[in-house]
Amino acid sequence: MDKETPKESTKLIETVDKALDILECFLDSGPELTLKELSEMTGLYKSRILRICGTLMAHGVLIRLQRSTYRLGPKLMSLGKAYERSNTLLSLARPDLRELAALTGESTSLFVIDGTKRMCLVREEGSSPIRYSITEGERLELHAGAGGKALLAFTSEKIRNRLLSGKALNKLTPATIVSRESLEEELETIRKNGYAISKGERTSEAASMAAPVYDHSNRVCAVITIAGPIQRFSNDHCREMLTHLLASAKKLSFLLGQKGTG
Repeated sequence: MDKETPKESTKLIETVDKALDILECFLDSGPELTLKELSEMTGLYKSRILRICGTLMAHGVLIRLQRSTYRLGPKLMSLGKAYERSNTLLSLARPDLRELAALTGESTSLFVIDGTKRMCLVREEGSSPIRYSITEGERLELHAGAGGKALLAFTSEKIRNRLLSGKALNKLTPATIVSRESLEEELETIRKNGYAISKGERTSEAASMAAPVYDHSNRVCAVITIAGPIQRFSNDHCREMLTHLLASAKKLSFLLGQKGTG
């Protein structure tokens, strides 16, 4: 068997790279994409996309609905479940978030930084009939909402500058912070308080609060959020929920091995 040198092992296999580019198109788009849309998003010729998609379909990674429309296949769900079983953060977070949702009646989520956005890794729905709903795997802006602001506040300055440098802060609602200076002031307040609260920043009718989760190296690896309709986030209810939120984040941090939490 030929031995691979370290230099060779770092080389990208172009076809695999392009196949992943195609799959990543579904991250921020709808559940279905046409051949034309995939070509426009990746810059690849349609003929090449057809060949790659054919291979992905053979492995159950993609499904073709019509002649030129694709959606993600069931194999990805199996891979996702395998990832969840092997991921300590996910396996520990889910029961913690389920308990928090039961205590507060509101929906709870676990977010991590993913590229220049934040991704929902775990979602547990609250018991209230009207809920603020997102799905696991959904990616949201970092500068709007308690979860995103908490991730920005508690990450390192170097990473924060990389995430925000030259990036336009899109105004999603009248309450969205779009000034870098104002955002930095808000992040400083969040660091001092140890948590973030947002009302109507990402969606006008929704409110949320978030607290950081630390790992064994005392690094913030995720945030836990509570979210719901803005009318239920009164000052009294926020104080009550915040107590449960901070306790939940502290418990998960302890389970992940944060030093100094014993």
